[in-house]
Amino acid sequence: MKIVIIGGTGLIGSKTVQRLRDKGHEVIAASPNTGVNTITGEGLNEALSGAEVVIDLANSPSFEDKAVLEFFETSGRNLIAAEKTAGVKHHIALSVVGTERLQESGYFRGKLAQEKLIKAGGIPYTIVHSTQFMEFLSGIAQSGTSGNVVRLSPAYVQPIASDDVADAMADVALAAPVNGTIEIAGPERSRLSDLVARYLTATGDSRTVEADPEARYFGARLDDGWLVSDNNPRLGRIGFEQWFATSPRK
Repeated sequence: MKIVIIGGTGLIGSKTVQRLRDKGHEVIAASPNTGVNTITGEGLNEALSGAEVVIDLANSPSFEDKAVLEFFETSGRNLIAAEKTAGVKHHIALSVVGTERLQESGYFRGKLAQEKLIKAGGIPYTIVHSTQFMEFLSGIAQSGTSGNVVRLSPAYVQPIASDDVADAMADVALAAPVNGTIEIAGPERSRLSDLVARYLTATGDSRTVEADPEARYFGARLDDGWLVSDNNPRLGRIGFEQWFATSPRK
């Protein structure tokens, strides 16, 4: 089966590509640096020709509100149009647990716009809502840093390792469309401020973490349950300790 992965050279994409190739499928890793651009349309029709499944893992290069919305709307429209031309049978997109609850954030408004385009697009689909990736803990810490203090919300998170995300995406690619949303999450739940403090301690980082309920997460104030899943999620197998022990760090 031919499967096209938009964003196939990124963190999740490269791992998903390898898993599906290992299962014997023809997989195209599509991204601007492989000549496929969902914003300009360059190479898109050629890449999708003969494809049965498309997995959209592309992310906006900018987190500025207007740029994010334009990216997801333009990319989504171009991709769905090309899929209709190619006769794609299953459109899969990776989104975020809590997207509909985090509409204070321009990034999540962009993701919700993407999801609405998919639902109205007329192609059988599956939207995968994932909790935050463990690999982004360093970036989350940096986003809340002022001087030597990191201010972060104490809301709960349930982070998932990228290997578990790739496993889930590969399985969804080989399953029938659900024409709805499924959720994936890590095996452990903790408070965001506590988890980042744990991460910084483990890396020998001298910054201190302060729990601040008013601290923003990509522009949105968090409530306790907004970043975790109670919607019967598929749970990953890799907890923080195992991930930290095996993940490369600069």
